[in-house]
Amino acid sequence: MRIGFFDSGVGGITVLYEALKQLPQEDYIYYADTDHVPYGTKSKEDVLRYALEAVEFMAAEGIKALVVACNTATSIAINTLRQRYDFPILGMEPAVKPAVEKCCSKRILVMATPLTLKEEKYQNLVTRLDHDHLVDGLALPELVTYAEEFQFDPDEIKTYLRSRLNGYDLDQYGTVVLGCTHFPYFKGILKQLFPEGTNIIDGSAGTICYLKTVLGQRNLLSSSGQGNILFYSSGRREPLNSRYTHYLDYLHHSKI
Repeated sequence: MRIGFFDSGVGGITVLYEALKQLPQEDYIYYADTDHVPYGTKSKEDVLRYALEAVEFMAAEGIKALVVACNTATSIAINTLRQRYDFPILGMEPAVKPAVEKCCSKRILVMATPLTLKEEKYQNLVTRLDHDHLVDGLALPELVTYAEEFQFDPDEIKTYLRSRLNGYDLDQYGTVVLGCTHFPYFKGILKQLFPEGTNIIDGSAGTICYLKTVLGQRNLLSSSGQGNILFYSSGRREPLNSRYTHYLDYLHHSKI
């Protein structure tokens, strides 16, 4: 059986890319809810409904585990999904914990969607970990649009980011947390904008490492898969050489 990955669009490809590196002998289903992207500006009720519909489709296709490769969908739907299904379901959350543990008293900037930053799940995470009040949040919904449009022109992205970072003293920040799975596509550009030595992190590697552990504990690891991927756009099967493969190629050549 395959491992399922679900996102509102192409952001989860950054997490799938990590899975292909750590678990090359597995096969995958990737479901992008392109009819409803972006999630980060939608209502909680809509996001929950979209997530339930997507996972119902994937469960019918047959999956042995699911990664909700979307921070917004995780914050809204993960508990409900775990109540409905018996297979392991892993979610994404901004990597605040490792950022706080390694911050060395410098500030931490969490970049995410508006809905992720507003959600109680994120607020509770920060309250629990940020004892020294070092964590700031910045909503960057337009980065989702840029990624969905395969718009990675450095000059345009830098202009946008500089406008959103105007007023922030970047020298104060030791760590930038990419709290949306669409944002790692822009990691290289962000490194150029922040002072040298700024740590830019996301949760993909840790999530897939945990997935590997969970599969091993349940005797679900495969040795016969070949990294084959079935791509779906809101339930519609995509050809092998779909737009999604271009994102995997971009990540590979960017060495992100």
